[in-house]
Amino acid sequence: MTTTATPPTETSAPRHSILRRVFGKQPIAWLFVAPYVIFLVGIYLGPLVLQFFISFRDYFFAAPGVDVPRPFIGLSNYTDALTDPTFLSSLWHSVIFLVINVPITVVGSLVLAYALNAKIRGLTFFRTSYYVPYVTASVSVIAVWLFLFSADGLVNQLLGQFAPDPSWLINKNLVMPMIAVFVAWKQMGYFILLYLAALQNVSKETYEAAELDGCTGFQKFRYVTIPAVRPATVLVVILATTTGMNLFTEPYLLTNGGGPNGASITPVFYIYQKGVEQGEAGFAAAMGMILILITFLIALVQRRVLERD
Repeated sequence: MTTTATPPTETSAPRHSILRRVFGKQPIAWLFVAPYVIFLVGIYLGPLVLQFFISFRDYFFAAPGVDVPRPFIGLSNYTDALTDPTFLSSLWHSVIFLVINVPITVVGSLVLAYALNAKIRGLTFFRTSYYVPYVTASVSVIAVWLFLFSADGLVNQLLGQFAPDPSWLINKNLVMPMIAVFVAWKQMGYFILLYLAALQNVSKETYEAAELDGCTGFQKFRYVTIPAVRPATVLVVILATTTGMNLFTEPYLLTNGGGPNGASITPVFYIYQKGVEQGEAGFAAAMGMILILITFLIALVQRRVLERD
């Protein structure tokens, strides 16, 4: 008796294979990620989409119950923003801020982290001291800076006849550099921690090999430490740039709202004035979308340059 072999039939893929293609090998992990994803969508993505649509309309805030026409006007808000001298000036102020703040932040954070990574007496005290300004409320810290750098402040008293006139925070040429230095000082504790974490992953054998090759302390820092912490440097530069492009609190409190004569107005501060104080939500939304695009392009260029071998 002979038996005929039946051709193999294609079995249907398991039902869970589709889920694996969509959610990966561990779909249950999405249950833990879901709360954060919902938070991001509700707090960031949702308002961003709404802002995008508002930017194409002549949108004004009105009292509840008041019907205000909000017609579609296309790219008019964007053309108005790109030809607004105040908005363009605010972008230039951000450039001045970034040129000063980012190098100070990167170099200062890396050097201090390198020093704090060594075994010295009182290490815990110094690490805490550098982190205190970051966790301290901006209002409290700004009050100290106003005391130091006001016209009759402690710094001008020490400088005497060498003190600038007008003073630091009311001088149109010095106000943005002063804000850049202040933000670098206040935020540096956080970036020091990022660099400290990166330095902990640099193997001691690499430094020992450099010593055997006759490298000095500076050469080890240049040829071993800096390349080893490059991923942290990319992160620090992008975070510092994002902070600078979204600057609001410091100019608002240090200069009483963008003074002197608008020399410290930042894009976010101008967006606040137009959108919240004056109710021109469509115009403010267009400026916000332009600011997001500029920040994204700057961060993209920085990442490409810094990650290049």
